[in-house]
Amino acid sequence: IYLGEDNSEFIPKCRTCRRQAREQSGEADHHEGMSSDDELTPTEGDEFQKSKDNVLEDSRKVFEDVHADFCDIRKILLKFQEWKEKFPDSYCDAYISFCLPKLLNPLIRVQLISWNPLEQNLAELEEMPWFRAIEEFSDAENIPESK
Repeated sequence: IYLGEDNSEFIPKCRTCRRQAREQSGEADHHEGMSSDDELTPTEGDEFQKSKDNVLEDSRKVFEDVHADFCDIRKILLKFQEWKEKFPDSYCDAYISFCLPKLLNPLIRVQLISWNPLEQNLAELEEMPWFRAIEEFSDAENIPESK
């Protein structure tokens, strides 16, 4: 709803509708300035938590039937490091640096399912095992052959 020439008098229609609905229902727990979009009913909160728990439980089962050498990022990267050391020409010809992100993506995504950037800071992300493994692998690739 536009109330005049001054933009400060602009009130979004959806906000007005929600306010009127709260007034009619007699809800007194809303605080002006807080988003009513963020307010979940207890039922919605329980449903969301159940859904979140189901997703986390399913994510734990994704790699349960995979051999340990192929579901651990550190072990996978060690295999690539061995390949690079034993057969450098073949490793270079395979463009491994372009393939690794696609190869590791599913493993990393499963580990990030429970990570919430709004609740945790970037430092915690950098401490995750997969991040450390990739960082060590990248450092090992940048070491000259003479070392």
